[in-house]
Amino acid sequence: MRAALLAGCTVFAAAAAQGQEPLKIGEINSYKAQPAFLEPYRKGMELAVEEINAAGGVDGRKIELVIRDDNANPGDAVRQAEELLSREKVQMLVGGFLSNTGLALSDFAKQKKIAYLAGEPLTDRLTWQGGNRYTFRLRPGTYTQAAMLVPDAAKLNKKRWAVVYPNYEYGQSAAAAFKTLLKAAQPDVEFVAEQATPLGKVDAGSVVQAVADAQPDAIVNMLFGADLSKFVREGNTRGLFKDRAVVSILTGEPEYLDPLKGEAPNGWIVTGYPYASIDTPAHKAFLNAYETKFKDYPRLGSLVGYTMIKSAAAGLAKAKSTDSEKLVDAFEGLEVDMPLGKISFRPQDHQSTMGAFVGQTRNVDGKGEMVDYRYLSGADPKFQPPTAQIEKSRAAQ
Repeated sequence: MRAALLAGCTVFAAAAAQGQEPLKIGEINSYKAQPAFLEPYRKGMELAVEEINAAGGVDGRKIELVIRDDNANPGDAVRQAEELLSREKVQMLVGGFLSNTGLALSDFAKQKKIAYLAGEPLTDRLTWQGGNRYTFRLRPGTYTQAAMLVPDAAKLNKKRWAVVYPNYEYGQSAAAAFKTLLKAAQPDVEFVAEQATPLGKVDAGSVVQAVADAQPDAIVNMLFGADLSKFVREGNTRGLFKDRAVVSILTGEPEYLDPLKGEAPNGWIVTGYPYASIDTPAHKAFLNAYETKFKDYPRLGSLVGYTMIKSAAAGLAKAKSTDSEKLVDAFEGLEVDMPLGKISFRPQDHQSTMGAFVGQTRNVDGKGEMVDYRYLSGADPKFQPPTAQIEKSRAAQ
């Protein structure tokens, strides 16, 4: 009897000790390659972890982030993921910035049957053509962001368009989506120039000259980071944007708009994040908490990192388990409160309903701002293909 009682106490003690162990989340990203977005993103994650743990964690277990750098290389991303699983024993994977590394992590998650929440990779292949049971995404993808911009682009009634994009998975996906959707909205449109540039190595002079030579009425741009800065600087110098409409994905994000300073363009139609003027209680609370902790203002990366970790914690809490299958089931239809309002993860494609702001750029006293903006919800069906089409694309995998 005593032996049985002791055995029972031993099991209880082990279970209690297990209950105190942290929930380990493995995060992989291109920190050295993309610091403009990912340094604020890391701070956003840090704030979310601090808030979750201060509130008691998930069912009494603290969240612990184990972070790795993938050197912007899909092979390195997979090697880091393998190490996080085998050595660190993480309960799930999160992260990814570049679309090609995101796809590599998604395929790894499928093979290893481990839940993966992608915060940032934007290619549509992540949730549609290449989507799988174990992969979920937070930010709206390239099709959705293009669909949000196209109505304003069509209103310009410009016939001849030039397309500029980084020549890798994200840029190719964004360019294809925009061209398809604009052609559907304005059948007489022509794409008279297409400049696909090496990521991080844009030859801005030759790109600007090639676009100018095509004499387009309007330009759609998908460049970001240092490539965007070089393109804008060279375009301003050569007068490319004078009396010419520009539509640009991502340019309204502070991490890309702010470095332009006095060269920030006027009147570009963009997606972005007007953090300073979002007048909702939830966002004000996030803004105040972030500024108090870091003595800095948030970028979109901050919001993405913060919401991604809050979503991971919500999924773990709903699952009440670290079993991957139960965690995946919990994420399907999961609702999360974020600084921009409530979002959910759609069961049909594992895409969250997080939306995007669409507005225009304005140069005010040597600083770029996003003005005349509106928030468009990712839950709106007009910003994604029909459900049957999505299901067909996923079933083909």
